[in-house]
Amino acid sequence: MTTPVRKEPSMETQKALLAGYFSRLARAKEDKRPVVYTFVPGNLAELLGAFDVAPVYPEVNALQSAMRQRSSDFIREAERAGHSEDVCSYVKCDLGMMMKGNVGPTGEVIPPPDLLLLSFTGCFTFMKWFELLRDQYDCEVAMLHIPYQGDGEITDEMRRYVVDQLQREVIPKLEKVAGHRLDLDRLRERLARSRKAEDDLAWVFRAAQHRPSPIDAYFGGVYYIGPIFTSFRGTDEACAYYAELRADVEARLAAGEGPTTPSGTLSDQKFRLVVEGPPNWTSFRDFWKIFHDEGAVAVASTYTQVGGTYERGFRHDPANPLESLADYCLSCYTNLSLPARSKVLADMVKEYDADGFVVHSVKSCNSFSAGQLHMLREVEKLTGLPGGFIESDLVDARYYGHSNIKNRIESYLQMLAARRGASRPTEVRA
Repeated sequence: MTTPVRKEPSMETQKALLAGYFSRLARAKEDKRPVVYTFVPGNLAELLGAFDVAPVYPEVNALQSAMRQRSSDFIREAERAGHSEDVCSYVKCDLGMMMKGNVGPTGEVIPPPDLLLLSFTGCFTFMKWFELLRDQYDCEVAMLHIPYQGDGEITDEMRRYVVDQLQREVIPKLEKVAGHRLDLDRLRERLARSRKAEDDLAWVFRAAQHRPSPIDAYFGGVYYIGPIFTSFRGTDEACAYYAELRADVEARLAAGEGPTTPSGTLSDQKFRLVVEGPPNWTSFRDFWKIFHDEGAVAVASTYTQVGGTYERGFRHDPANPLESLADYCLSCYTNLSLPARSKVLADMVKEYDADGFVVHSVKSCNSFSAGQLHMLREVEKLTGLPGGFIESDLVDARYYGHSNIKNRIESYLQMLAARRGASRPTEVRA
């Protein structure tokens, strides 16, 4: 008999939010709402919401399809059409889904776009992806080019460059497809709600500094970031969700409990880890169980910052709406240099008193994975701790080797245990 999967109460809320999103999306044309395809890193959710357009995130469709075991058919369809095995599996999953009728993860048809909006934040593949979509759809196209943070800081010139593009390129295209001018006050209201939700989410991630950690910031964290990384940022629903999530975590913290996982509550935490890189979505629960069975909890994760560095201090500012949107795009984790990413990872190891860190390198995601071995060595130098390294893929099940990953994780944790001699106590740190 299959053991029921345990979920946090807020996870059920998040599931309902997602189901409602796909249902409204399927009705967008019927409701006369323009549809805008865009991406998660550097997305302009508050601006889209101010125009009441329906956003579509192709990489979210891909990962949701993978968690429902539907991505393999889509990937094979794209490869039969000529796309290489080495192409990003998100891209192939999305294109294959389109070729098979554009039926989304919940079984509802995703409508075609009225606007392709590319916010370029460090992933060159996004550009090629939208070129392919542009060839398939007769619609408006807008690109927001985000300068690379090569020196690790946002300058006034960078900010002005992005704001100018918002004013000249992005907002006019949105006004055209929406049929009305931007209401700046409405945008400010949405930014204020974003800020409120961001405060609660940042508190939740910071709660992992306690022992035992009441959250898993990598596996559990992907549920936490879903609403704020996508279409719910700037909404009352997001504020309510993050208030509920914070209350859940506060209760576990007060009770000295660990996170709720598919395999049960993890309060006996033998290892505290920081994880770099996206998860594997096709075998997400099995992947998580490897860590759970070893008593390993992720106290921090870089992946949960690809759609906003709230934990590191970023907040949207309703007083400066366009400048705030620019800073958000510029500060996304995917727009940071390798030295900056290495420093973020090392800082997390120290701030969360981690025993070590694990780099999950994704085969088909070159823009994210290139340089990770160099990062691993740099973080080892900065922290004095050894790092672990594992490999699989985002949504292509052919590149998830459970036994290989399990052996690597077990060996790495055995090495950590040997280094410290004995497990640390699990006292609660004030």
